[in-house]
Amino acid sequence: MKICIYGAGAIGGLMAAKLAAKGDTEVTVIARGPHLAAMQANGLKLISDGQESITRPRCVATAEEAGPQDYVLITLKAHSLPGVAQQMQPLLGPETTIVSAVNGIPWWYFYKLPGPYEDRRVASVDPDGALWEALHPSRVLGCIIYPAADVPEPGVVNHTYGDRFSLGEPDGSRSERAGALSAALVAAGFKAPVRPKIRDEIWVKLWGNLAFNPLSALTGATLDVITGEGELRAVCRTMMLEAQAIAEALGTRFAIDVDKRIAGGAEVGAHKTSMLQDLERGRPMEIDALLGVIVELAELVQRPAPTCRTVLALLRTRARLAGCY
Repeated sequence: MKICIYGAGAIGGLMAAKLAAKGDTEVTVIARGPHLAAMQANGLKLISDGQESITRPRCVATAEEAGPQDYVLITLKAHSLPGVAQQMQPLLGPETTIVSAVNGIPWWYFYKLPGPYEDRRVASVDPDGALWEALHPSRVLGCIIYPAADVPEPGVVNHTYGDRFSLGEPDGSRSERAGALSAALVAAGFKAPVRPKIRDEIWVKLWGNLAFNPLSALTGATLDVITGEGELRAVCRTMMLEAQAIAEALGTRFAIDVDKRIAGGAEVGAHKTSMLQDLERGRPMEIDALLGVIVELAELVQRPAPTCRTVLALLRTRARLAGCY
């Protein structure tokens, strides 16, 4: 099996390290800058559960160097994807599966979704439809990321929390390609269930991120503060309830209630969200995939989302002032 990780930062690096350690998968990572140079020179160091290990996946800078793959795992930030979709084409052979491990509502969300919105494009994440055409949803296998990790220095991934990557076909089937990738991830030490309703799980993950991330970027607060008792938790809870009404109008069913989802965020502890980390480093933030899309979908299904709209306006202003939007 040939697996390419496109965007081998923290999460991509974690997956690459564990898959490469297993030894029976041909793992290629596409990265850039000092991180790529360090991995090429010294290997990929993974720090997890107090243990350090070094693996040597194939590390390259371009899709042309990597060549066609069986699976391409996209672990980029959502806003980066439109700019590299065409660059990814050399990775795609006739049977290549694209594994969409990107936060938020993905470009393929409405593909094979029964109902009035089937095959609708999501403008917030794919404004001109270029992703739909370049990375056609027929190739896509959905993937939900649960681990937390960071890159403390080039060539090093620090894994701090979680080991689950849920998989699912857009049409809910238990396909051969989903089963094969699940088996490879399980063999590498991850939990990788194949879910029949992957969109429900997309929403449960997004449910927290659409509130936790923006509020952390606006206030500088870590997850333990946002989810603690107080005003931030109240704002967070209101945003999540607005989003729940939107999701349910699209057919999503939530297996847990809002307070249990907030409690799940609290378990991570004093963690800086990815959006806050991006803001502090002067990088673009995943604003539209996590919150802009909520406002877009609220209009689509005609549900009010006043708190989400207000926080989105504040977040966009904060990002512009910081040069991160």
